[in-house]
Amino acid sequence: MSEKASEILIYCDGACSGNPGPGGWGAIVGILQKQVVELGGYQPQTTNNQMELRGAIEAIRSVENQDGSIMMLTDSVYVIRGITQWAYGWQKRGWMTAEGKPVSNREYWEELVSVVAKRKRSFPANKINWIFVRGHTGIKGNERCDEIAVEFSHRKNPDLYQGPAAHYIFDLFKLPNLEPLPEMKGQKADKKVALSYLSLVGTVVMRHASWTDCERR
Repeated sequence: MSEKASEILIYCDGACSGNPGPGGWGAIVGILQKQVVELGGYQPQTTNNQMELRGAIEAIRSVENQDGSIMMLTDSVYVIRGITQWAYGWQKRGWMTAEGKPVSNREYWEELVSVVAKRKRSFPANKINWIFVRGHTGIKGNERCDEIAVEFSHRKNPDLYQGPAAHYIFDLFKLPNLEPLPEMKGQKADKKVALSYLSLVGTVVMRHASWTDCERR
């Protein structure tokens, strides 16, 4: 399933050598199908999930003054489920899980929730749509983000592009075929699955086979 690009299109990724160990993050930000900016950074002692979160945080922060809806494409199920399903419940419980345990990577989640909230205050009519892309399957935006993140994790300083979209190494705005968000690894096999999902937009109700399709509508 392919989709039309939003005004702002972002790929982000994270990498870690050792997990925990030296890490890096990478992001590609495309604006209005005209401008492309690559971002990345290094952290000496971190984890893969922390770098996935850092990539998303810094990418959104980089467009905090840019009007437009955002399409966030990431291969991290952890990041997508966290920011769309879990984080606000954690926040209400004082950053404790439903089982009463402290939330892992709390400072990163607090920062991500903060930058998302700041953007909503600045541009209340614009949405951030979190889209899953499977890693290491030849999706050019995801592959390039991974390359940036890995190079930073090895303490290299890759050349980061900033310039017209027409001169970028590939067509960033040609979206890949998208697929439903998979379940988190380690989830209980006997978890009940909804037979269908209903969305209500205006006065029109529509039935969907997956939560991803329902949420996107």
